[in-house]
Amino acid sequence: MATFSARPRLYWLLQLLGWGLYTVLGGALVAIFGKFQAVIIPIELIVGGALLLGSHLLRLYMRHHGWTRLPLAQLLPRLLLGNLLTAGGSMVLTGTLVGLLFALWYPNEASKGFPWLQYIGYTLNSFIVLLLWSGIYFSLHYLDRSRQAEVDQWRLMAAVREAEMRTLKAQINPHFLFNGLNNIRALVLENPARAREMMTHLSDLLRYSLQLNTREQVPLARELEVVTHYLILESLQLEERLHYSLDVAPAALPVLLPPMTVQLLVENAIKHGIAPRPGGGSVQVSAQLESPGQLLITVRSPGRYQPDPSAPDHTGVGLPNAHERLQLLFGPRASLRVGDDARLADTVTAELRLPVAGGGV
Repeated sequence: MATFSARPRLYWLLQLLGWGLYTVLGGALVAIFGKFQAVIIPIELIVGGALLLGSHLLRLYMRHHGWTRLPLAQLLPRLLLGNLLTAGGSMVLTGTLVGLLFALWYPNEASKGFPWLQYIGYTLNSFIVLLLWSGIYFSLHYLDRSRQAEVDQWRLMAAVREAEMRTLKAQINPHFLFNGLNNIRALVLENPARAREMMTHLSDLLRYSLQLNTREQVPLARELEVVTHYLILESLQLEERLHYSLDVAPAALPVLLPPMTVQLLVENAIKHGIAPRPGGGSVQVSAQLESPGQLLITVRSPGRYQPDPSAPDHTGVGLPNAHERLQLLFGPRASLRVGDDARLADTVTAELRLPVAGGGV
């Protein structure tokens, strides 16, 4: 859903309609309370055109400087000054054009000079009209923005619910449980202590998956706990074929992110980079503060990135779903990219960039 300020067709329709009615009303008042002359028509067109131009330039300035995101206490003085300058500029343009018009229409009276003083009153009148224009403009903008926020909230809830269902299908599917429980069963007699440890990892992973519906975001520290459980369980299945490392800056641990996001990247790395290779390989997870206010999480694994758009999505929440949740939560401040590593041969790198609240942790 686009905002009012982003719909040029509607904007220009309202501009032309509003200032057109203002022009007609001005001409009608002159005809009713004054002496109507033919010159009034071009004068009113000049007045309406100048205000249309002035209001449009003001709108461009407001959008460029982000006035629609300002709190009311900061917005009001800017609006008062901006509308006053716009009214003054519009009347200077109007007076200049009307003066030229009078010089052409009444050449004998041009030497009397132009009544600039009366344009002070016209400027105040235009200032009031522009204030009304600003009120309508910002009211429509804020109405659309509140509706957009509501739509985004519903989309986020839908994305979270979809993530829950897909995660449950991928992480708690019969195949995953069968492998995990079967491997743990084999350890019961051989190594009971390790069997209990593996059962703890599995139960914590399942508990985390089942609790997704209670939170939209979790700390990276909690996400990495579950990633570690998953890696340990997979190493039980893949044995020496799987090696992994976690390099995480302590300052990154409190950063919030959608649950199962890093888990998804690690799962993809094992599924597509480790499992198909007879010799296995290594998964490297890193989380570092890239710059003030931003965290970079990378997951590297062996292989070449060859996405198959026609293949069914069996990657938990799925990369498109994860990307959508990031956009709904953080907008352009977050990104997710998966591709071949530019510096390392035969390596696929997933890069997840997240904003850090307050510019730091």
